[in-house]
Amino acid sequence: MTTSHSLPRPFTLIGELINNSFARAARAFQEKDLAKYQELARLQAGLGANFLTVNIDGTQKLNVRAQDMLDFLPRLVPALQEATDLPLAFDNPSLLFHEKAFSLYRRKNDNQPILNSVAASRPELDRMIEMVAQYDTRVVVMASEKFVQGGGAQCLSGLEVYQAAKEHVKLLRDRAGRRNDEIIIDPGLAPVSADTYGLVNMGLDAMKMIREDGDLAGVHISVGLTNFSFGVPKEIRTGLENAYITLAHANGLDWILGNPEKELKLLPESDRYLQVVREALEQGRPLPGETQEDAGFRQSIKIMDLFDLQELND
Repeated sequence: MTTSHSLPRPFTLIGELINNSFARAARAFQEKDLAKYQELARLQAGLGANFLTVNIDGTQKLNVRAQDMLDFLPRLVPALQEATDLPLAFDNPSLLFHEKAFSLYRRKNDNQPILNSVAASRPELDRMIEMVAQYDTRVVVMASEKFVQGGGAQCLSGLEVYQAAKEHVKLLRDRAGRRNDEIIIDPGLAPVSADTYGLVNMGLDAMKMIREDGDLAGVHISVGLTNFSFGVPKEIRTGLENAYITLAHANGLDWILGNPEKELKLLPESDRYLQVVREALEQGRPLPGETQEDAGFRQSIKIMDLFDLQELND
């Protein structure tokens, strides 16, 4: 259901609905229906999105060949730019996808596009960084991956995420001429109900470290918000996401990849969702002698125990 938003959001919003994970977008891709894509673009613009993500990759339910994406981009990009002046955020791990997308993109006013994303594990990371400079883009950094010999590996602590963010920022400043405010750090976000590795707390901890580092002043911090509520009943997803926004905003989150149709906002301290999520995340930190997995299971149980649908609906 579409919701109007009378108050400005306390964050920059990248509208996520042009993504094959959503049924309307998947149908539009299967039918190659440009009018449906334009409708999704106008809808999100009308709901106050600041950017629009473009993700036409495959999902578990929809098989998409790389060539299918490349063949469709010459029709899709102009259609979206005809529908709205909002800048586009191209989201794909493929270098070829980005090369095609940015070659088609037309700059209007100051609608600087976004390359989503660079990461330590990208096999053509050097060329991606060159492309950021070539097309003068903003760029999303997947700081949940750290640099190791031969590529990238999953970060296992907030400190490692922070260090990966610093390394990426230096690369993008030195080799792509990016200002800090053109760099968007994504520390990663896991489903809170299945986060046995402490990834949610890891990201929150990293945000705080990034904001305390003067050398990183001006960088933006963003997450894929829908990940947080994945796997829980739809009736409680928005409440869960707003609880996360409230906690993360206090640590420095200022951008979000999310659904503009939801009423995304900060919650008051008295809000039940905020209280439960805060308590669950505290439970997700290991006690002396515990493993992270032990604490993660406790976090998951706490979320599911406290978010009793009957209790919330009473």
